[in-house]
Amino acid sequence: MASSNTPVVPQSLRALDQLKYEVASELGIQTPQDGYWGTMMTRDTGAIGGHMTRKLVALGEQMLSGGSQMPRF
Repeated sequence: MASSNTPVVPQSLRALDQLKYEVASELGIQTPQDGYWGTMMTRDTGAIGGHMTRKLVALGEQMLSGGSQMPRF
């Protein structure tokens, strides 16, 4: 059984990582310089994940409603 953290499209990893840093910046959350997110507070990482999900859902809704242009993250 595949892990639920495995993207369906492997090439999306870079875009999701970029989105993660962008959302953290928008929320004013200091990102780890070494790339290890394990020392961050759960509240902060949860906020980042929640906002990423909202953006991705909005993108999906826009695409399903016939929006012709895909936003850049």
